[in-house]
Amino acid sequence: MCPEKEKKVKKVDVLLCTHGHFDHIGDAVEIAKKHNPQVVGIPELCGWLEKKGVKHTGSMNKGGTQVVGDIKVTMVHADHSCGIQDGDEIVYGGEACGYVVEFANGVKIYHAGDTNVFGDMQIIRELYAPEIAMIPIGDHYTMGPREAAYACKLLKPKTVIPMHFGTFPVLTGRPSELHKLAPEVEVREMNPGETIL
Repeated sequence: MCPEKEKKVKKVDVLLCTHGHFDHIGDAVEIAKKHNPQVVGIPELCGWLEKKGVKHTGSMNKGGTQVVGDIKVTMVHADHSCGIQDGDEIVYGGEACGYVVEFANGVKIYHAGDTNVFGDMQIIRELYAPEIAMIPIGDHYTMGPREAAYACKLLKPKTVIPMHFGTFPVLTGRPSELHKLAPEVEVREMNPGETIL
């Protein structure tokens, strides 16, 4: 679904990896080698990336916070699997995670990663109070719109950006469904390659 003009990455300062599935790290090694960003991830995933030649990793674990460039990154829980397809093998990639990113202007974004809804999303709200939440809605491999609407009740963000839908036929959840189920939040559907200022 990525537009042709966006397929060639021109610049990367920071690369946050939520887990090791192919649709999340498929180009990570190539991009990291070319652009030399600070790569953040769970230790097992960072170790695998280092073995593949990635130079600047900042491994961390859930609950930890580090400053990367001009953002503050906190790794939080996600409820998902994390195997890395490495040739003919599946390698353990550590646990899947999400991130709360705080920008210099104070804006906080929660990127849930691939996950199901879990009760501790309420703790993420209480500790970090993200204004914007990026939540998967595709169903089958992550939560669907029904669970995502419940996640909105736990997180109470101002804006939700639905993600992880429509890229494979089994990912049937749609932003319109989330909007119907969570009318109390702004559901902001983004098109591939779009930037929100």
